[in-house]
Amino acid sequence: MRKLFLAAILPFVFSTAVAVAAESGTPEEAKAMLERAVTALKADKAQALEMFNARSEGFGDRDLYVYCGGTDGTFTAHYNEKLRGASLKGLKDKAGKAFGEEIYAVATPGEFVEVEYQWNKPDSDALVDKVAYVTKEGDEICAVGYYK
Repeated sequence: MRKLFLAAILPFVFSTAVAVAAESGTPEEAKAMLERAVTALKADKAQALEMFNARSEGFGDRDLYVYCGGTDGTFTAHYNEKLRGASLKGLKDKAGKAFGEEIYAVATPGEFVEVEYQWNKPDSDALVDKVAYVTKEGDEICAVGYYK
């Protein structure tokens, strides 16, 4: 009876785990999105920032999105309108980690540096470990993060 139960339930458990994993972006997808963001910024900065804000043209996928800040430390792009114009550089996670300052400190043109912090997923209040790939293109500091 126990073997029959396990045989019946295992496919369901496996398919549920795969479905949950598919709901979140992967590290590879996050890095690829940031690479595309750099290309877009080089082509037309104003249009790129609009696309990032709108999560259009592939710059929003599940819980992956591009966010950027200008030289003054404020958000120039984020899907959440409330954050645009707010301080990216001054962001701290709930544990007090000043990850906004770290993002600005490590951003390097042509490199994708990882910054770890805790953040809530879109449409959720639950804190999750997050890793952001960070780079600098022109006068923009941009990142795409994935949730662990």
